[in-house]
Amino acid sequence: MHDFNDSIRSLTKRICAFRDARDWQQFHSPKDLAVAITAEAGELLQHFVWQSSEQSHQRALERKPQIAAEMADVAILLLEMAEVTGISLGDAIEAKLTHNSERYPVAKARGSNKKYTEL
Repeated sequence: MHDFNDSIRSLTKRICAFRDARDWQQFHSPKDLAVAITAEAGELLQHFVWQSSEQSHQRALERKPQIAAEMADVAILLLEMAEVTGISLGDAIEAKLTHNSERYPVAKARGSNKKYTEL
């Protein structure tokens, strides 16, 4: 997890330097970042509207650069939001993975899309 946290810190520094050079921090409150994440996630989703599961795989191949750009937008905003709120995203992900492994034990969850409360 050390390398992951180092990568996150390095990317976050670059993101914040980009933001600060443009004096945009004033527009990047936690609420505004959450709204922007949602908007960018919507732009990502737009690539897959009206596509079946099978079609979505083909669409992902056909529009890989555009989809990658939308994914990057979401990630950039998420990393900045973690920095603004003082949340270690690496630690939060590690904690969530541990929590989910308890809620979705392999013996019960393997091959199932049921919510943990239904397992």
